[in-house]
Amino acid sequence: MTSLGTVVAENAIRFLGHDTHQHEEPHLVYVVTGTARLSADGAEWRLRRHEAVWLAPRVPHALRIEPGGMALGPFLNPGDLPRCRVQPLGAVPAVIEVMTTTLGAAPSTTAQVQPFRQALGRVLRGISRQYFPVVLPAHPAVRALAREALRAPAATLEQLAAQHRMSPRQVQRVFLDETGLPFTRWRNRARMNAAVEHLRGGGELKAAARAAGYATRAGLLRALSRESGVPVSALSADAVGALGGH
Repeated sequence: MTSLGTVVAENAIRFLGHDTHQHEEPHLVYVVTGTARLSADGAEWRLRRHEAVWLAPRVPHALRIEPGGMALGPFLNPGDLPRCRVQPLGAVPAVIEVMTTTLGAAPSTTAQVQPFRQALGRVLRGISRQYFPVVLPAHPAVRALAREALRAPAATLEQLAAQHRMSPRQVQRVFLDETGLPFTRWRNRARMNAAVEHLRGGGELKAAARAAGYATRAGLLRALSRESGVPVSALSADAVGALGGH
């Protein structure tokens, strides 16, 4: 474990975390081992081993790593931008593979780091395309509610609206006006996008279902089939291929 901490400083391995700051480049926060808490743009994520969050440039953030943990924060090329300012990825197998290879290779110069940065960028670009188009509401309170809805998939619209001192009717109206979708369909689409990202990154259906907040693999397949029109049988046999060809 100690030897991993000697990897070049450009990769920003941290054992304790860091206070609020920001970077001019996009970058990834990746937990190598243990757990960490990331605060960014007024929200907080608890990250476990192999989980990652993709940050846009100039996003204020702070990281706290629990004792015994370690995180890696590689900078990305300027064009490798997330869909939104803070894009949680979960544990994506293709990202884990690049990060593990980077740690094993321990690049020590900028020239040596660049191929790993390019490989990571290719993986991130490949998984980040939205299959189901969704946009965040512009209304500040409803935007915060939308983010909370994705972090707590079991929370009802009534519960979320009450937390943000709004009525469910108000929330529904803003979602329709600003996203073109009713709240429930918006959340379902956003959750399924998270599952598709996981699948594109080499994950299995069961893990993709967990990453997107579905209780079972079958539940995810049914939801994907309803929204995409692709038969469950085709999704079960090859979800990435079936969705890619749709």
